[in-house]
Amino acid sequence: MFTWLKNRLQRNGLTAYVTHPDCLQHNMGVGHPECPERLTAIRDQLMASQIFDSLQQIEAPEVSDQQLARVHPPRYVEYLEACSPGVGTFRLDPDTAMSPGTLRAARRAAGAVVKAVELVAEDKAPNAFCAVRPPGHHAESDKAMGFCFFNNVAVGVAHALSHYQFERVAVVDFDVHHGNGTEEILHDDPRVLMVSIFQHPFYPYSGDTPLGPNMHNVPLKAGSAGREFRETVENVWLPLLHEFQPQMLFISAGFDAHREDDMGSLGLTESDYEWVTRHMMQIADQYCAGRVVSVLEGGYDLSALGRSVTAHIRVLSDG
Repeated sequence: MFTWLKNRLQRNGLTAYVTHPDCLQHNMGVGHPECPERLTAIRDQLMASQIFDSLQQIEAPEVSDQQLARVHPPRYVEYLEACSPGVGTFRLDPDTAMSPGTLRAARRAAGAVVKAVELVAEDKAPNAFCAVRPPGHHAESDKAMGFCFFNNVAVGVAHALSHYQFERVAVVDFDVHHGNGTEEILHDDPRVLMVSIFQHPFYPYSGDTPLGPNMHNVPLKAGSAGREFRETVENVWLPLLHEFQPQMLFISAGFDAHREDDMGSLGLTESDYEWVTRHMMQIADQYCAGRVVSVLEGGYDLSALGRSVTAHIRVLSDG
């Protein structure tokens, strides 16, 4: 029997759905695409698809200063605290603003990934999806940008490496935008492999020249769709993941490459997200004892987001 199939049959328990109401309190203003309704749309679609009740509902804790410090220097956290407004918004860049609820939401988002790592590493859940906002993969070690404040995935990776002493961890990123922050933070760590796709040239106008040998970015031209994406996964991602043999797999799950999402110009559909999730589950089953932590990044067309996340979680929960 194949190892991945044996692990799949042995896996038990419910997929963890890690979130917190505080993630709804971050608001960058009327009309901003990174809005609280994103999480509501996901929950509504999961309920309509009769998946929500089959998930293990977990409340996200706030990330600790020690957990943040593995990724973000204390002076950066202090800067965000100083910028946090009592009323209204404080704009860090043209796209990224803080409201009174932002810092608490960001702490919950990063804390959700830490909690997901703990659940999966300690066999309290077979895998996990973190339904959180603000997103994180643009946040660099000392810079907020692209709607992101703390790099949620990087905080989780650092927790897996430091607290649980995993020797090899992989990050898969299929957001329409390059995860520049994740790369900036993790590019010099040989314990980490990152594979990604993103539209290029496009914000944040990076990724075409990897920062380190453990970073494998595949830029896609505007108009690329499922065929180009699947070819990249089959020809680039899978060989690298098989060679690396990760012990835990993280997914920066951005759904703004969907053809209905006008944030970008790629053409993925729910079937592409389902397909790639199945391949990542096979990798996880073969090398990671099924350990997958998936973290919401982008996705701004509410209907497409809800349907795509549901397709993704259906695979996580079905095995």
